[in-house]
Amino acid sequence: MKRRIVILFFSILLLNTTIAYAKEEVDSNQSKIEFYKQMQALTFIPWYYFAAIHQYEKNIHTEDSDDSFGIQIPNQKWYGLLPNTTPRTPEVIQMFGGIGRDGNDDGIADPNDPTDVFYSFSQYIKQYGYSEQDIRTALWNYYKREMSVSSITKYAKLFETYDTVTFDDHAFPIPKGYNYSYKNTWGDARGFGGRRIHEGTDIFANYGTPVRSTTYGVIELKGWNRYGGWRIGIRDTHNRYHYYAHLNSFAEGIKIGDIVEAGQTIGSVGSTGYGPPGTSGKFPPHLHYGMYKDDGNRQWSFDPFPYLTRWEKNNP
Repeated sequence: MKRRIVILFFSILLLNTTIAYAKEEVDSNQSKIEFYKQMQALTFIPWYYFAAIHQYEKNIHTEDSDDSFGIQIPNQKWYGLLPNTTPRTPEVIQMFGGIGRDGNDDGIADPNDPTDVFYSFSQYIKQYGYSEQDIRTALWNYYKREMSVSSITKYAKLFETYDTVTFDDHAFPIPKGYNYSYKNTWGDARGFGGRRIHEGTDIFANYGTPVRSTTYGVIELKGWNRYGGWRIGIRDTHNRYHYYAHLNSFAEGIKIGDIVEAGQTIGSVGSTGYGPPGTSGKFPPHLHYGMYKDDGNRQWSFDPFPYLTRWEKNNP
């Protein structure tokens, strides 16, 4: 009976999403939220974790398909120790330690069937329990990577707080009315700390100029770094890590784990870094702004300059 309800809910989601793409006035994200909340009622797993897992899977896979709910379960997890990875009965898969289940009552657990995939993933989580810690344990055992668990948890926190899964607003890090200058410095050679490249864009401004978050996100890191001085790291729902370095100070009261909004002041421009805690003045005051992307296996730096020029034009 529960499986039939899953099929019904999934059919409603796909129908609403299809209509949403066909008619712009229909909010496809709201349709997804309604589906997540229906699944919460069915499984007792908080809806924002379903949404966060979906978002994370979309982030780490280059090809996103709403029909597969954005989740791609690897063959070794789906089939366990089965040598032949072809759709088969869930009883056989269970015998070999796989997590693949039959979500649409056709007798076959198919990793290419969106209903089977979603039902299997929800059942995998349920076996660990329903508390926040139980879900974190399930995610750790599935991904075997702390950053994956941490990212999903941060997405869930944002989705729960704002009751939405869409965070498209961005802001230039320096507010209007302040003097600043910048150019594309990503990839330039750095002198301090050995041979390395510049993983960001430097925005030069006066001491004390406010520094704003460019995105909605959760503070992942805050404190001193030998190279970056006083710095903050914020992760957004696209699995991008935003790095703000050489700060003179932090905004009062902000701490690791806090949610920040696009345009919210997080600190001020300084010239800290290149030495032990408190070192300052070894270079002109500026904000070092970097962006990093995580693909589920590794995290790397990419050029933030095109994003900055775009956000500057739409600076709120």
